[in-house]
Amino acid sequence: MVKNELVKVNGVLVTEPGHKVSPQDTVIVNGKKVFLAKNLVYLLLNKPKDYITTTNDPQERKTVLDLIRRATPERVYPVGRLDYLSEGLLLMTNDGALANALSKAAAGVEKTYLVKVSGVPPASGLDQIRHGIMIDRGRLDEVRSGRRDRIITSPAKIELVRGGDNPWYELTLTEGRNRQIRKMFEEIGHHVEKIRRIGYGALRLDVPPGEFRELTRGEVMALDRAAKGKKVVPKKRTPEFAQLKSPIKKKSTRPRRQPTGAAPRPRRPA
Repeated sequence: MVKNELVKVNGVLVTEPGHKVSPQDTVIVNGKKVFLAKNLVYLLLNKPKDYITTTNDPQERKTVLDLIRRATPERVYPVGRLDYLSEGLLLMTNDGALANALSKAAAGVEKTYLVKVSGVPPASGLDQIRHGIMIDRGRLDEVRSGRRDRIITSPAKIELVRGGDNPWYELTLTEGRNRQIRKMFEEIGHHVEKIRRIGYGALRLDVPPGEFRELTRGEVMALDRAAKGKKVVPKKRTPEFAQLKSPIKKKSTRPRRQPTGAAPRPRRPA
C-alpha cells in the first residue's frame, strides 16, 4: 500500500515502508482514516458504601473511580448505578455498546440484592413487590405538574434470607429505576437499612469490599448473551462475599455463678 502511494500520515504521503507513527498522528489509508484498536476493559468491583457511582462529584465525595485507578490506563465507566449508601457488585467498562445494551430495560437482565429492612413487612406487602408495585418515577422528592409521576414496577423475586425484627431478603429485579428498592419497601411502610448487590446476570460477587478483578472472556460472553435477552445461569456455588454473614454473638456480661457450697476463689493481690 505504501509503494502504491495509498498511505498518508498527517496529510503527507508516505514513501518508505516502516514509517513510524504515534497515537496522535492522523493516518489515512486508501482515503479512509485508520483508528487504533481500542483496548476493551471489563471489571467487577465490590463497591463499599459511602462511594458515589460517578466519574466525578461536585461535592468532592469519594467516587468508584478512586478504587480502580491502578487497574487500567483506559477510561472506564460504571454500568448502571448503586446509590451512595448501597454496596456490592458494580460493572466498570469502556465497552459502550455492551454497557448500553445491559442498561436497556427491554434486556431484562437480572440483578440480585441482599436487602435489610426495618421491621417485618406483611405477606401482602411482599406479594405486591412480587407482582409489581406503584412507585414514584424519578427522585423521591420530585413533583411534576403538581402531582407525583407514578409507575408500576416489573414483577420481582423476593425470598426471606434471615428473619428477626429487622429481616434480610434476597431480591431479584429485571430493571433498575432510581432508588427503586428503597421506594418499593417504603410503599409498603418499611424503611430499607442496607442494600448489597450480589448478582448481575450470571456474575456473582466474589471479591472483598473495595477490591476488583477483570472479567474472564466467558463472563463477558455471558453478559452479552444476557443483554440480548438470552438465558444465563450463575455458578451453583455462592461465593463468600455474596452470602449473608452469620450474626456475631454477643458475649455475656453476667458474672459466673459459683457452684453451691464451693469456697470462693481467693483474690490475687494488686
